[in-house]
Amino acid sequence: MLIKKNKTRAALIALLALGSAAAWPRVASADTVLRIGMTAADIPRTLGQPDQGFEGNRFTGLTMYDALTGWDLSSADKASVVIPGLATEWKVDDADKTKWIFKLRPGVTFHDGSPFNADAVVWNVEKVLKQDAPQFDASQVGVTASRMPTLASAKKIDDMTVELTTKEPDSFLPINLTNLFMASPAKWQAFYDKAEGADAKAKSQAAWTAFAKDASGTGPWKMASFTPRERLELVKNAAYWDKARVPKVDKMLLLPMPEANARTAALLSGQVDWVEAPAPDALPELKQRGFKLYANEQPHVWPWQFSRVEGSPWNDIRVRKAANLCVDREGLKDGLLAGQMVPATGTFEPGHPWRGKPTFEIKYDKAAAQKLMQEAGFGPNKKLTVKTQTSASGSGQMQPLPMNEYLQQALAECYFDVQLDVIEWNTLFTNWRRGAKDPSANGANATNVTYAAMDPFFALVRFLQSGMAPPVSNNWGFINNPKFDELVKKARQTFDPAARDAALAELHAASVDDAAFLYVAHDVGPRAISPKVTGVVQPKSWFIDFSLVSITP
Repeated sequence: MLIKKNKTRAALIALLALGSAAAWPRVASADTVLRIGMTAADIPRTLGQPDQGFEGNRFTGLTMYDALTGWDLSSADKASVVIPGLATEWKVDDADKTKWIFKLRPGVTFHDGSPFNADAVVWNVEKVLKQDAPQFDASQVGVTASRMPTLASAKKIDDMTVELTTKEPDSFLPINLTNLFMASPAKWQAFYDKAEGADAKAKSQAAWTAFAKDASGTGPWKMASFTPRERLELVKNAAYWDKARVPKVDKMLLLPMPEANARTAALLSGQVDWVEAPAPDALPELKQRGFKLYANEQPHVWPWQFSRVEGSPWNDIRVRKAANLCVDREGLKDGLLAGQMVPATGTFEPGHPWRGKPTFEIKYDKAAAQKLMQEAGFGPNKKLTVKTQTSASGSGQMQPLPMNEYLQQALAECYFDVQLDVIEWNTLFTNWRRGAKDPSANGANATNVTYAAMDPFFALVRFLQSGMAPPVSNNWGFINNPKFDELVKKARQTFDPAARDAALAELHAASVDDAAFLYVAHDVGPRAISPKVTGVVQPKSWFIDFSLVSITP
């Protein structure tokens, strides 16, 4: 069963291409400029902790900022692993595994010229954890604290050494810290000193608003100009501390373009040099016209995440398993997505150290799915109504509307009546942190937010551990399974890598056997790029290093 392709899409792309010359900015400059069409509807927040999921981290986090730890994005063949960033080394205390010592990189400065040191680390931890700190910003907490939920405090040991303390032993901390970007305390303080406001809280908010318009991090790119919903212009940081990653182009222009056809048209008409997630059925034309197509399997899952609150139809494991057996993933791949996906049989596929040995085999077996639904009390004359909240675009969402319409048709053959609640991507992402019980769910009993599987917390813990239910983290459906909690604790408190991998494999197998999600696809991060652009390395990651890229004027 394949969803029909839109026969007018090619004509629409051509029409958009003709009209786009007036709509998208050209940059008249002797500088080399890389223009990128993002899937986001707006520029991700620029103040240090981006919104809009990992697309935000990709474009306004890892560009202008650094974290204590980072990702190795230098290879298209090897898995992306955590490497030193603004910290050169770290170690957990042998006697007290809630304490970590991080040695900091000397000689690093923020874009405003102020020094990066232990005071700056403590300041940035407290901006999201310490509510009585002047710089505390509640708007940055949701996209940060939920990604490092055990971090409790930071303490300066000396100018180049900090001690980080966790609420419980947590071997995942160095990975989690890739999400805490270091903003300049000096730059913020200057805005705070000039800010007007009735009280300290109002002045702090004003300072952060000003900072977002004139940001200062330590990253390889610096903010040049910023127009919300229209464009963000970054320029290379020639004084970047890692000389191998000083950008090879002078400027990078980021443009929000949430509609796939519009992105593709802009590329075809020469208004941009690079687009994320081009329209799948435009790929043959793009290739014929000489554009380069990049794709690589990402640590990523495109799922439905089920509500497990009282009364949810997904509380019946027969229903959860039936949904997983009713989707022809190969048909989705070969038809609608033109090969741009990997079918998902869990969060991790065979060969991954965290795969384990699940007994429930996720595959296309419509007859088995129908039998399970009939056992659960449903059939041709009694459909099960389910409602999924999804977006029209967004980071890692691939082609969310056509893909959900495909699932809607597929699941109808297994006695599901699927309703779709389509909202803007950033709103969906915000709702994800509020949970299935919140009014923002709008009656949905599933949510379609893609998730990263780069590290144990992102891939498993934040969804499966009962203590990660909103507002703490992303257990949107309020899963409460004692076995999951036991295995999370075991993995988190295991500091030997091999033993930790074994515990995580056991946890993953248990989640697949429980059909915790409707597992559909792994993204391959498709990009279409002008032949003028060289040096692109598409890693096995949600992220990419723009510093390596060159462009012919």
